[in-house]
Amino acid sequence: MKSRKDLLREYKERKKTAGVYRIRNTLNGKSFLASTLDLDGRLNSHRFRLSAGSHPNEALQRDWNGLGADAFAFETCETVAVKETPGFDPEAELSLLEEIWIERAAAEGGLYNTDKNLRRP
Repeated sequence: MKSRKDLLREYKERKKTAGVYRIRNTLNGKSFLASTLDLDGRLNSHRFRLSAGSHPNEALQRDWNGLGADAFAFETCETVAVKETPGFDPEAELSLLEEIWIERAAAEGGLYNTDKNLRRP
């Protein structure tokens, strides 16, 4: 069995996937959308915060509390290959993709997102 120290080192060394994700309410179609340089880590963080009742998005937390975890899907919308090319800005790429997905989701069923600073929570 691996030690905690070994597991932590492996976690930190793993290759991270950048992309746009959403937490979709499967009952009403409303979505929380954002982008990140670490999809797995960010989605795990959202799951934990929602389960603990401490998510910063109050509307999303309220629906999670009322409808339960089974009413929500955690989805990767699109991934971005982070390139070592000089001048490549993964943050700019993610921001553009995020805007495209937000427009789509807004038309489909609405958003939990409340401001332009969507990548933070």
